[in-house]
Amino acid sequence: MTPTESLEILLKSYRSYYDITRHEEPEALFAAEAVFHSHDEQFFLIKKAVVSEAESNEQVFIAVEDALDEALLRRLDEAAWAAGLARVKPHKSHRNTDITLIILADTIAPEARAAVKKLRHYKSYSFGLQGWSNYRLVALETSTGTLSYNRLGGSLKKLFRNIISLQK
Repeated sequence: MTPTESLEILLKSYRSYYDITRHEEPEALFAAEAVFHSHDEQFFLIKKAVVSEAESNEQVFIAVEDALDEALLRRLDEAAWAAGLARVKPHKSHRNTDITLIILADTIAPEARAAVKKLRHYKSYSFGLQGWSNYRLVALETSTGTLSYNRLGGSLKKLFRNIISLQK
């Protein structure tokens, strides 16, 4: 299965809960972006008596590549982290804004596969009082079905196992 076909399957699974934007222009670094927002409030008897509120967000950047080497991986990593942080608006009820980079490539170089496991970012806002940002990274080699991910990206294993099983 090609990376483009994998992208269609992936976007179909994200479509239910995420707002998806596709980038068709050839100079775009990411083929698509998916954004999730959640706002939760707890109140006592009336809505004006708010006990607590929390806002969670996720920014997902999806890149489709023919071949992924370490230099391209680092460029995508820096671009996704910077773009995700630029969209964070910390405030008193902000809990977290997670940034996820998904790379679908036909082939992944061994040094890029090793680098995926080591890439991690974290940022807290006002010492965590206004939330934080975590970073997930997943790279799928579509030609072999090999999955590489960083520590937090492991939470997406089940989703990608389903995509890999659809490829066969």
